[in-house]
Amino acid sequence: MKKILVVDDQPTIRALLQVSLGASDRKIILAESGEQALEFARRESPDLVIMDIMMPGGMDGFETVQKLRSDPAIPDCPVLILTAKDQQSERGRAVEMNVDGYLSKPFRLDDLRGQVGKLIA
Repeated sequence: MKKILVVDDQPTIRALLQVSLGASDRKIILAESGEQALEFARRESPDLVIMDIMMPGGMDGFETVQKLRSDPAIPDCPVLILTAKDQQSERGRAVEMNVDGYLSKPFRLDDLRGQVGKLIA
């Protein structure tokens, strides 16, 4: 079973992704903060992380990705950025961090499903 960790502070986005990406051979894990994402990633060893950039409070998505990438307890897994920030500076930073995909909100479900399918194949 493939595990997908969805990290977004908006409950409606988490619910949409859970319904849209859920399947009998997938487990969708929902986190609402960077701190929670790290905890769940250590426990669940996801096959894919879908990460929002802008999150209130502690860590933003970029800091969370950096911590995921540097934590030896978390196996390498693809990261797909899904964010409302679509400036070239954010895309450039994502490339520097070696993220595996980048989609901006609003997004088409077909585009999301296509990228997810490629990343967990």
